[in-house]
Amino acid sequence: MEDDASLMDDLMFSRGGDYSNDALRVVYDADSDGSDIEFRSESGDDYIIELYSRVGVQCHNLQMGTNFKFKTWEMFRIHVSSSDQLYITLEATDPATGSVFSFQTVLFDYRRRSSLGVRTFWLNLTSRIEPLQTSGNERMDNVWDEDTVHELYKGPMPKWFSHDALALDSQKYYVVPESELHDNDWLQLLMEVAFFSKADRCLDAYLPLELNSVVVETFEDKPRDKLMANNAIYYLSYKCCVDPCSTPLAGNHLAIMRKTMDGKPGHMSLEVALTTTEDDD
Repeated sequence: MEDDASLMDDLMFSRGGDYSNDALRVVYDADSDGSDIEFRSESGDDYIIELYSRVGVQCHNLQMGTNFKFKTWEMFRIHVSSSDQLYITLEATDPATGSVFSFQTVLFDYRRRSSLGVRTFWLNLTSRIEPLQTSGNERMDNVWDEDTVHELYKGPMPKWFSHDALALDSQKYYVVPESELHDNDWLQLLMEVAFFSKADRCLDAYLPLELNSVVVETFEDKPRDKLMANNAIYYLSYKCCVDPCSTPLAGNHLAIMRKTMDGKPGHMSLEVALTTTEDDD
């Protein structure tokens, strides 16, 4: 299947082709619209899966007010159809107590939606400590409720904000102070996802990145609420701090990202714009 090949190209690149027959299992179901791929890790060092996992953990933090940290992923199962549907079991930590626990998240990767100007579209549908199936026939709610999302956060991705708009409608925009740019797990994750998208998913490890500035567009009232808003558009300026001779991705970049929630536990979408007006790809 073409989708299978595309997915495996990503995973093989990310782990340098280190897949053993014991670790990888592909199941084709004639009655299904796709196939399942299951992988158990001995090292949990796949950068793609790490990003997916951290999105799930941060979704839980944003909704529940926790400060859980991703530690390592243990296993994942992928159902390949119109999207890559990932069911991930990982280890997370709670810095407040020092505890380490098993955490599970489900994320659908829809990749490009060029007609909407979207390079990357990830839809997180479960973020929880408990097992994905709690009891009997009770399963995760994987239906995204589009009707609850404000029109500002739908349709084609926005263009880069204008300075005139920022001056005229300061209530809708929030310029994140420099003191909040660093040591912020949420902003760090947004920057990494944006850079991963910019690199066309061809990253097998983290490269050093540094935020220059962040502007948030949202209807949330309080400044702190704007940064952690349920629905928001983020305009990021950041730098890849590596030797320009080592990669063409070195240097400054811009990114437009859109985050939405439909009000259901564990539900969050992230979209990265295909281009910006100041940094065409």
